[in-house]
Amino acid sequence: MQDILEKAAQVRLLIFDVDGVLTDGGLFIDTEGREHKVFHSRDGHGMKMLQSTGVEIAIISGRASPAVSHRMASLGIEHVYLGQQEKIPAFEEILARLALSPHQVAYVGDDVVDLPIMRRVGLAVAVQDAHHLVKRHAHWQTAHPGGHGAARDVCELIMEAQGTLESQMRKYVAD
Repeated sequence: MQDILEKAAQVRLLIFDVDGVLTDGGLFIDTEGREHKVFHSRDGHGMKMLQSTGVEIAIISGRASPAVSHRMASLGIEHVYLGQQEKIPAFEEILARLALSPHQVAYVGDDVVDLPIMRRVGLAVAVQDAHHLVKRHAHWQTAHPGGHGAARDVCELIMEAQGTLESQMRKYVAD
């Protein structure tokens, strides 16, 4: 675990896939073709806390979705790349924009399409219910499945490693 905390201490950017990571992977499409997604509120709050510590958050998803755009805007996430069939160009663009190297990045994925980025970053994370190849290539695995607290697990890991978790939690339990 010490190795994971050392990797997490270096993270300046956390990138999430969406389907299967920030959601449970289910695709809800109504009769008019509109897509609906369910996000976990604790994941969102974890993302907001992590951002308040100075760690950037980005989204790279293979699917374009107005629901994702709306949710990320509500969380103040500026780096949102949707409809990315090939995720590496978006990854490289974010690195260039933020002047970061891959070892300063954590990526959270659940399926084989996430492996090209996961194999390049300093901290590769698989959600608890990820595909077995993703788990094999991950440095760390969340305790919760995608869409059910996995994002919060990662945010708290990074804050713990960077010494900011206690101060974030103290806001809610201060006497």
